[in-house]
Parts: sequence; structure tokens; C-alpha cells
Amino acid sequence: MENKAQPDPGSVHLVINLSETPDGPHHKFTLQASHGKVSPGSTVPDPQAALDAVLKHGPAIFFPEPGPPRLCTQQYGGPQQAVVTGTFQGRRVHTTLTLTDGCEISRWRALAPLLGGTAGAAGTT
Repeated sequence: MENKAQPDPGSVHLVINLSETPDGPHHKFTLQASHGKVSPGSTVPDPQAALDAVLKHGPAIFFPEPGPPRLCTQQYGGPQQAVVTGTFQGRRVHTTLTLTDGCEISRWRALAPLLGGTAGAAGTT
């Protein structure tokens, strides 16, 4: 019988590329953690808050379950965009966060600590 190692539920290795506007400043941050503890090399301004946010929301924030279409308020929160790549609990992550509607604004705010507290990171313009 083969013993398959389970992924570390506290394993996080993410790179965040945030742009405040399409032609404005860009910011790059990293978050690295193992066994639920922040690892050296994390460059988000508050690595523990970022890790707490990611672990709190779990896989659903990066890997939403398919289902019926979501009803989202039609509001625009700004031009900011964040591309998050790397791994979360052993799964590959490649997701884009925006402020294009109410659902995306909620997702952005849930991960605000991961976005480094730059202008617009809290989902406000």
C-alpha cells in the first residue's frame, strides 16, 4: 500500500503583481509560509495578516466551485488589478483579482492584506 503525503494545509507560496492603473505604478509582493507559519522571504507589508486572510478563506477564494451564475451588484470599484500566482496547499494558483463588480470587490477586500495595503488594496478608490 502506497503512503501518499497529504499537502501541508499551511503551505503558501504566492506572488502578487498589483497594478493601480493600467499605466501606473506596479507592485510585486510575495507570501511564503509552511505549516501555517510565515517564512522568511515574504515581502507583503504584513505577512501574518496576509497569511491569516488566505488561510481564513481557504481554497474557495482561489478555486471557486462551479455552480449557478452569481448575482453581483453592478458597481465599479476602480482600475486596480492583482494577478496572484504560485501554490496554495499544494495546488497551483493563477487568479486575477479586480474591482469590476460587487462580487469581485468582496473577494478583493477578503484578500486585502495579501495585496500589501497599496492604494486601492482595501477596494476603495
